[in-house]
Amino acid sequence: MKFESTRHDSPAVSFGAALTQGLAPDGGLYVPQSWPSLPLAAFEGASSLSDVANVMLRPFVEGDGIAAELAAVTRDAFDFPAPLVPVTDDGKLSVLELFHGPTAAFKDFGARFLAACLQKLRQDASRPLNILVATSGDTGGAVAAAFHQRPGIVVSVLFPKGMVSPTQERQLTCWGDNVRSYRVHGTFDDCQRLVKEAFVDSSLKSRFELSSANSINLGRLLPQAVYYAATSLAVFRAHGVAPNFVIPSGNLGNSVACVWARKLGLPIGRVVLAHNANRAVPDFLQSGQWQPRPSIPTLASAMDVGSPSNLERLRALFPDLDSVRRAVRAESVSDAEIKARTIADFRQYGKTWCPHTATAAEVYARMSPAMRESGRWVLVSTAHPAKFREIVEPLTGARIEMPESLAKLFSRPVSCEELEPNLAALAGALATY
Repeated sequence: MKFESTRHDSPAVSFGAALTQGLAPDGGLYVPQSWPSLPLAAFEGASSLSDVANVMLRPFVEGDGIAAELAAVTRDAFDFPAPLVPVTDDGKLSVLELFHGPTAAFKDFGARFLAACLQKLRQDASRPLNILVATSGDTGGAVAAAFHQRPGIVVSVLFPKGMVSPTQERQLTCWGDNVRSYRVHGTFDDCQRLVKEAFVDSSLKSRFELSSANSINLGRLLPQAVYYAATSLAVFRAHGVAPNFVIPSGNLGNSVACVWARKLGLPIGRVVLAHNANRAVPDFLQSGQWQPRPSIPTLASAMDVGSPSNLERLRALFPDLDSVRRAVRAESVSDAEIKARTIADFRQYGKTWCPHTATAAEVYARMSPAMRESGRWVLVSTAHPAKFREIVEPLTGARIEMPESLAKLFSRPVSCEELEPNLAALAGALATY
């Protein structure tokens, strides 16, 4: 299979090349040139995440050097669970817990898959691969953990100063070795802009071999479709219905992964995007006018994205506005509503949400009774609440137990450099590797 740019001004490339390049030369994002159709029978006997991944991802790596290694890669990437946990007694509302990996966030799945692929693809490379990653909180920690001490790869993590939680910042700065962290004097959008500018700068491209581990990288997004496939199959097998998903959304990678899984033929119903006060996508769906804007700091900081990159992929799949509106719904939630929903669901269900999961829970709570009763709904829980205990504990009045994976990070020394939000500063930082 070949992959083409969303901007159609770069040659189509193989799976391995798309992963290594990260961003297409024309600044676009790689998408499949054609879409396989996967009948449900293809997943017969596939129950574990790695089993589902082998079936689902096989057509995308066909003809690529990584094809022979796919089983080993998926065993590496999908070695922790993504349980579907009932919220209501009738089971019509469940939560998909995606925070059981090394850094307690959903991004562990894609980061580990990408790291395993790149390590195998670059075994004979003559110079190191420089991974640039912009993060609003969770991505950087997951990428750092996934690539830490992997030979032949160096990682630069860029995060906005003062706009991530203390626990998140610890995850971004405690690695050392082949991972460097940069506290950028700006917003997440500044971090993301720097990464994109680096990829299209001819001087930097001649000096360094650059790639990305953000959800702009195909190797991050495709494996995220796996847990939607596995969850939808489990619900369909048990109840004969296609589940609906409410997904906390920022840069849209996780949401597009769900849409891609449905495109492949998986039994997925409605896809509802839950945004915080950064409402560029809900406004676009309502007005039809795309207006990216500066990001706004919120309690759900990992979703503080004013110009989501993966909207390009959504619009590549659905070129006209009406088709986008049929594919997804999107709503915006305020900080006050995040707080109120955190308290309400703790009291009603005994569930402790991170602010991002609370955003999804609020969107679900707004639905009409008829819509909620129309099928089975899944709230996507993207991070463990312990990562936001400074926010959540005062609201619920209950202490949050720190997962062992996070507790380990607090025993490591931290190291971080300050960075101005311009390409010259980033180039100077890269030159010190």
